[in-house]
Amino acid sequence: MEKNKMSDQPAGSSSSGHTQRCGYVAIVGRPNVGKSTLLNFILGMKLSITSRKPQTTRHQILGVKTSGETQAIYVDTPGIHQRRGTAINKYMNRAATSILKDVDVILFVMQAKQWTEEDQAIVEKLKSVSCPVLLIVNKMDKLDSKKELLPIIEELSSKFDFSEIIPVSALNGVNIEVLEQKLSPLLPENAPFYPEDQVTDRSMRFLTSEIIREKLIRELGQELPSSSTVNIEKYDEDEKIVRIHATIYVESNGQKSIIIGKKGARLKSIGTKAREDISAMVGSKVYLNLWVKVREGWSNDERALRGLGYSE
Repeated sequence: MEKNKMSDQPAGSSSSGHTQRCGYVAIVGRPNVGKSTLLNFILGMKLSITSRKPQTTRHQILGVKTSGETQAIYVDTPGIHQRRGTAINKYMNRAATSILKDVDVILFVMQAKQWTEEDQAIVEKLKSVSCPVLLIVNKMDKLDSKKELLPIIEELSSKFDFSEIIPVSALNGVNIEVLEQKLSPLLPENAPFYPEDQVTDRSMRFLTSEIIREKLIRELGQELPSSSTVNIEKYDEDEKIVRIHATIYVESNGQKSIIIGKKGARLKSIGTKAREDISAMVGSKVYLNLWVKVREGWSNDERALRGLGYSE
């Protein structure tokens, strides 16, 4: 991971004389524990797409938060899982675990009262890292009483030598400020790597495809084929409008029919909701043309994955 400094100041110093801190923070955990929701709340904007469906996040998503003398560069990752098989599952696991040795701090997110074999498997991976690991116990709003917290924290502290164990509610923002306060001194002394107003390194094409994929997931729920993806074929913008042509790829005609729906109703609904979010993001009118095409076996084809944007 390249760390380009944006300042000629000596590392860790600012013109005001205060210590500057800047570093990379990996957000890891098993699927569906709230990693993307946590990142979005920290950034104060929707960068990573969210849904109740596990493994919504498929790529590393970088989000930059500059606050005072601290710049934290968060990397949201796909859920680490134990399922084997398809190339896309292997890709997601690589995307999630390859980052562990390249960051300055790790936020390991788990769900309160739901320690699983997958959580334990992640701990085993964390034993080989040298950076601080903070355990983020998410969804504490689902606990019946705060009295439940202490025994939970005591039990979790025996799992690994965590630098901190912080209970939060990423959805409601509970304890997120405390998390950021605990995180800041763990970052190395560095001048910022990114301009103060930059929030991500991802392109508008990528963010647009993710918004469409989120609407696809939310519209179809459990009916959504896991082997579906979105590719932006064309993205043109001028002063008045952004024109986007996007293709949803699936692996069979049956899957294609599910997404299109009766008389195209589902595809139209997906397009309408996606266009509204994209328009809000780009601050302009949007023309969105959505197609659904069959590409057999793409999710288990390394070459097809690379062609559809799944690159390391």
